[in-house]
Amino acid sequence: QRWPPEVSLREALRHFWQVGIRLILFCRIEAARCPDVVVAQIDPKKLRKKQTVNISISGCQPAPEGYSPTLKWQQQQVAHFSAVRQSLNKRRNHWRSQHLDSNVTMPKSEDEEGWKKFCLGERVYSETDALSDNENLGIDYIKVGFPPLLSIVSRMNQATVTSVLEYLVSWFGEKKFTPELGRWLYALLACLEKPLLPEAHSLIRQLARRCSEVRVLESKVRSYVALEVSYCFPLLSIRYFDQRDLADEPS
Repeated sequence: QRWPPEVSLREALRHFWQVGIRLILFCRIEAARCPDVVVAQIDPKKLRKKQTVNISISGCQPAPEGYSPTLKWQQQQVAHFSAVRQSLNKRRNHWRSQHLDSNVTMPKSEDEEGWKKFCLGERVYSETDALSDNENLGIDYIKVGFPPLLSIVSRMNQATVTSVLEYLVSWFGEKKFTPELGRWLYALLACLEKPLLPEAHSLIRQLARRCSEVRVLESKVRSYVALEVSYCFPLLSIRYFDQRDLADEPS
């Protein structure tokens, strides 16, 4: 504040002192009006139903004997994943501006069951294996699930990507592997931005541990598609997202 030349320094300081005293008194009066205890008004509908989580501090189960991936295979998978991420980042703005087909309705971020049905399809969601002879699922995405198209994943912000990844990792923890699940897990990992959010960091480790369990089971029944995928996700967790304490020794 500029003062007229005739105002002395002493008068200016007296003015600032009086303003300061009034400000302190005002703050004390306002503080006296505040209650001692404040209780937040929380809408219980916004809380997740499943509040309990089980956290494992153990690493991945070692690969079955004779099934350890070669270093060359690991390098190829990481290079391909890196190329997919770069391609996605370059084209994200373009695909985000494209109109979705009329049959595509993306669920809200907090709609867990809606996202499971959207990604996996009603057939996998309801665990219906048998298909009727006259049922053509090739174009019925409601039943077979929507694939992770660029026009879809480009519209998902990091909070939504992390939420959907959480829903599918939770599903995978209790269900068997399916191609629909694998496609979406791979796409969501490709959409994660580094540095990782703490939630994404935890989910990647959960996925790696679950895959290490699956590869032990699948090696016994020699399901090679599921077996290869169960090696791919831990590999990306370790080599690309730097979770090196989960690593197997390369053969």
